[in-house]
Amino acid sequence: MTYPLAFVAKKWISLMLAPPALPFLITASGLLLLRFKPRTGKTLAWSGLLLWLFLSSPFGTNLLTEPLESYPPISAKQLTEVQAIVILAGGQRHTNEEFDGGPTVNRLTLERVRYGARLARETTLPILVSGGAPTGLHPESVLMAETLRVDFNIEAKWAETRSLDTEQNALNTAAILKQAGISRIALVTHAAHMRRAVGEFEAAGLTVTPAPMGFMNDGTRGEDFFDYWPSISSAYTGWYALHEWLGIAAQKIRFWRK
Repeated sequence: MTYPLAFVAKKWISLMLAPPALPFLITASGLLLLRFKPRTGKTLAWSGLLLWLFLSSPFGTNLLTEPLESYPPISAKQLTEVQAIVILAGGQRHTNEEFDGGPTVNRLTLERVRYGARLARETTLPILVSGGAPTGLHPESVLMAETLRVDFNIEAKWAETRSLDTEQNALNTAAILKQAGISRIALVTHAAHMRRAVGEFEAAGLTVTPAPMGFMNDGTRGEDFFDYWPSISSAYTGWYALHEWLGIAAQKIRFWRK
């Protein structure tokens, strides 16, 4: 599959500026400089290590996720004020041997689909699933619609299949819903992604009521030794949070240039 050059460049920059690449590159640069500029080399090497610890500990990752996860869960009253539920894709698995061997939604997307299905059952609102094929041949929204139908017995009314990122999710979704006379939506995505997603969907002309889920901040405030101890789960949260902050920075620059 051929991707636009800007999309590929954005993905590469995101990979280089997020863990584990960013702390590794800083530390490696420092080690390479030790022979020629010992003070600078030591500073960079220790900075990379400390950054890795910060991005891999509950205390550090909670500092990053707290301002991202600013929207509370959606209320029953708010649900009465929207016309449709929009669920954003979060990736796919290319094989699932335990089912039919083909592609399926990944963990992030499944969590979003599950919550969107619950909201749909509570409200009978129609669902739009949004996601193209940024990493494969199968649009993620098609896999989401299949999961809704097979596992939750719910039919998605619309499937937006062409988007490669959150900006395109918003623009393509808005075009579909406006044709159906819908402008007020409940937006389902992970809480840490919601801030950026709301900005894109509002810029596309939709009235957005956030329906965040999958909160990553557990309230850790550095009161225990293990709050500073790195873990696999915290490392993933650190990657996700820094990815979102980079996305927000790029979004602000793009909005400013417009």
